[in-house]
This record gives sequence, C-alpha cells and structure tokens, in this order.
Amino acid sequence: MHHTPKTFCHLRAQRYFWTGLLAICLAGFASVASAQTESSQQPLRWWKGNLHTHTFWSDGNDFPEMVAAWYAQRDYNFLALSDHNILSRGIRWMPLQRVESRADAGIVDRYRAKFGPEWVETRSVDGRDEVRLKPLDEYRCLVEQAGKFIMIEGEEISDQVGKAPVHMNATNLSQVLKPAGGATVREAIRNNLRMIMEHQRTSGREVMAHVNHPNFHYAITASDLASVVEEQFYEVYNGHPDVHHLGDKDHMGIEPMWDVINAIRLLMLDAPPILGIATDDSHEYHGRPGSRPGRGWVMVRSRYLTPEHLIRALKAADFYASSGVVLKDIQFDTDARKLTIHVDSAPGATYETDFIAVLRPESTPTTASNPASSDAVSDNTPTTSSSLTEADMPPAQVVATIAGEVASYQLTGKELYVRAVVRSSLPPTDPVYDNQRQQAWTQPVGWER
Repeated sequence: MHHTPKTFCHLRAQRYFWTGLLAICLAGFASVASAQTESSQQPLRWWKGNLHTHTFWSDGNDFPEMVAAWYAQRDYNFLALSDHNILSRGIRWMPLQRVESRADAGIVDRYRAKFGPEWVETRSVDGRDEVRLKPLDEYRCLVEQAGKFIMIEGEEISDQVGKAPVHMNATNLSQVLKPAGGATVREAIRNNLRMIMEHQRTSGREVMAHVNHPNFHYAITASDLASVVEEQFYEVYNGHPDVHHLGDKDHMGIEPMWDVINAIRLLMLDAPPILGIATDDSHEYHGRPGSRPGRGWVMVRSRYLTPEHLIRALKAADFYASSGVVLKDIQFDTDARKLTIHVDSAPGATYETDFIAVLRPESTPTTASNPASSDAVSDNTPTTSSSLTEADMPPAQVVATIAGEVASYQLTGKELYVRAVVRSSLPPTDPVYDNQRQQAWTQPVGWER
C-alpha cells in the first residue's frame, strides 16, 4: 500500500508525457500540412537574371563576388557566371599588377571595403604580389539569399573554326566542358551542343545551352543557326558594343536574323523556332567604355527560384528578353489564337508594341525529315538543296502596332508565327548604340502544329 502514491504519480506523469507528445506530434503534422498547403499555392512570378557574365576568372575586370554583389543589389534574382572555358573552382592566384592593369589601382581597396580585410587574401611569391580569386562554392554564401538571389554555375564554351569564333554558353554545369571543335561553324555548334546535352544526361541536371552573339566577327549566319535545329536559344540582344547588334550594309542585324532563322526552320526543316534571350555579356565594371553590366536580361516565369525550375521554364518558352521594358503578363490563348501583352509602366514612359510575323507563302517548299528533339542531337543536319537560302525566305512584317500598356493581336491563320516587341519612349539606363530605346522581346507563338 505504501507504493500506491508513487505508482499513481508515475502513471499520471506518463499520461502527461504521452498527452504532451501527442500534442507536439499533432502540432507538427499541422505545421507540415500548412507548409504543404502554402507550397502548393506558391504563385507563378517573374524572376530577373543574367546568363552571360565575366570576371577575373577569364577576361572580366572584377572579382567574382564583387560582380555577384552588383547584380544582387540591383534586384536581379539569378546570375550565371560564364567565364571562357573555365569554371570558378579550385585554388587560383592572380598577379596584383595584372589585377590593377585590368581595373585600376584602387580595386583591391574596394574589394577589402566590401567584404572585409580578413576575406581578401594576398601573398608575395618571388617578389611578386598576388591576390587569390575565390571559387564560387566559397563566396556564394556571401551573396545568395533564399527566395531572392541565387548563383548558377556556367561556362562560355569558346570555340573557333578558322578565324570564326563560335561561342556557346552552358548554364548549370557540374564540370568544365572543353570546346568540341568542328570543320564548319555548323558542325562546331552541333558538336558542342551534343557535348552539353550529353553532360545533361550523365549529370542528371537541367542544363541550358545557347548560342552567343552571332554577329561577333560576323561568324554565325542565320542559315547556320537554322540548320542546327536542336539548338533552342540564341542571343537576340547582347549588350556588348562590339557584337554588331544592328549589323551593317552587308550583314543583317541580330533581331531580323531571328525571323530568317525561324522562317527556314518552319518552312524548310519542319523544326520548332529558336527562342531569343537577352544578356549583357558584362566584362567592364568600373564605368569605362566596354561591355558593362545591366544592359540585357531575361525575365523567367516560375514558381521557384532554383536552377532546375528556371531552366525548365526557359525551355518551355515561359520567359521574355529585355533591355529595360518590364511586362506584367504575357498570355497566348491557344483556342482563340490571341496574344496579349500587359506592360508594367515606368514613370514618364509611353509604349508601343509591334506584332511581328512571317506570313505563310502560297506554296510551302518541301520539308526535310523531322529533326531530333532539343535534348538529343542528331549526327546529320536536316536540309534540302534550297532549304538554307536566306534571301528566298518571306520577309518578316509588322502586322500591327498598338500604343499603350495593353496590346493584343488576333492571329488570322496566315502567320507562320507571331512575336511581340514592346518599345518604350525612354532610352536604356546605359545605351549601347545611338537612339536606342528600352525594349522587351516575347517568344514566337502560334506556330504549333
């Protein structure tokens, strides 16, 4: 009998313990359920990013974390560093003299002021002062913020055919990829694309490949880009002043090239159109002439800010390219065959939207065999004897121009596709050429079989 009070207290304590544990578990389940509900309700939104960026790891003129901080502080959401034929990995030291000659004498002081003297590593080797370049895995914790800004590892695969530069960016790599080469420009594009897609397959990652600045040295033609039907992206706008965005008397501009590529693909090769991205191709970060940051970017619609979700949205053409114009919404009603653009207006700006189309010719030339999918690169270029004659393609036309912040175009059935270019009355913050205006480029729609 003298043990009864103790047993009773023990049982009561056990009851309280299990009751409390049950309450904790139920609260935990409720929390998880709430989180899952919130997650399932995560809205689609636009994320701003640049996919073509250079640092001291190749021919840029600032430290990578300084470059990343520049973008993060200006409301970018993602940034891919894409130095030439290298990933920012491992131990690398750079002579201080070279650092200062590329930038200026105060660059290391600014570096210390930004990240602290303990962060900046220097040494002297045989009387030569050096600064350590930090790899991405070491500094990303200083600049990334969950749901706000992420870094994506990339590379500009810089190949060459004769004197023609063939540059392609690969975004979200797990290892560096060496240029694959080729006997012709088209073969080099295809070989490098095949290598990138094989890396995607073996690494289990979403990887994006795009062709850079085709008018750099006028190396890549519309016919070249049309023929490699597996390539899904090219730079319709690149902010580097030396890439001949407008073309010249003997070469078409980069944007008119877009419509020639897609006319060839749709009329002659039975292939999907190529999509246009914008980048700034930044190298210069100190206010001097050159390829400065902030001139071109993509706006990607996704629920989540991760490399995988962003790249999937890009591959699904759920994005637009911009040099300053911001869009609230882009909608293409596939049943009504209607494209509608909503502009997010800036103070003091007015807007015009050009709807651009290539019209179907009365008789369509015979198409070649069906191309491979975008994630599998074939060994043969699908062509016909006359399929890649740029001059024979029907010209693109402005089928409607609409002023205001909302613009719509109803397809008539005569169009191979339609795309929109929204033009602001305001110049870009940092123009590249005379009389430039802020623009946004939407992707071709209405071409689906």
